[in-house]
Amino acid sequence: MSAGRILIVDDDPQIRRVMKITLTEQGYEVDDAKSGEAALEKLHEPRFDVVLLDKNMPGLSGLETCRLIREQSEIAIVLLTVSDGDADKIEGLDAGADDYVTKPFKPSELSARIRAAMRRTPWMHAPAGTLRLGSIEVDFDKREVTSRGRHVHLTPKEFDLLRYFAGHPNRTLTHRELLHAVWGIDRGDDLDALRVVVTQLRKKLEARPASPALIVTEPWVGYRFNLPTLHAASPRPN
Repeated sequence: MSAGRILIVDDDPQIRRVMKITLTEQGYEVDDAKSGEAALEKLHEPRFDVVLLDKNMPGLSGLETCRLIREQSEIAIVLLTVSDGDADKIEGLDAGADDYVTKPFKPSELSARIRAAMRRTPWMHAPAGTLRLGSIEVDFDKREVTSRGRHVHLTPKEFDLLRYFAGHPNRTLTHRELLHAVWGIDRGDDLDALRVVVTQLRKKLEARPASPALIVTEPWVGYRFNLPTLHAASPRPN
């Protein structure tokens, strides 16, 4: 049985070849594309589970390709990047990527990121319906956020983290719990990924992001989502 179907998108044929051999040996069905344009052609048919997408490609860049894929699909996207700076991570997440791996990477690290991307954790007590946060309205069923009638763009990871926060309001959520729930058990120690997404969520939801009142830091432990009980969204039946 196949472990999953992966599309590798990279302009370097050597990288594509090595990754294809490595992932095939791990039981994945693997195809590849040398450009963003070629990747979009292959993605016309929904036969892949994960896209491994090089961020820096000539022609249609990895970020542009990511945005175009995300406009038409919820497929898991893992960006391959040579930089691990916060700006690059934020840029990738804003484009719609689920995760990122910094080159050069170990095969074990790449495999862990792929497994995490493929495993969409079932949501216990995931909220349904609409949640109002001041002027902001969150529609969990449509995965839409608006502020005074205007669309607020959240990346898939930002929305998933918000959904988990809203399903577990007014209590301290540890870093590990949040990472396991939103990224998967393979990412239980990646505090940097969590910090980046929390920072971006605060910028989009908080009236004063530098002094957050909604997503509050619990020093050395995690975060707390402050939400009056009467405003809490209804939990989805198990």
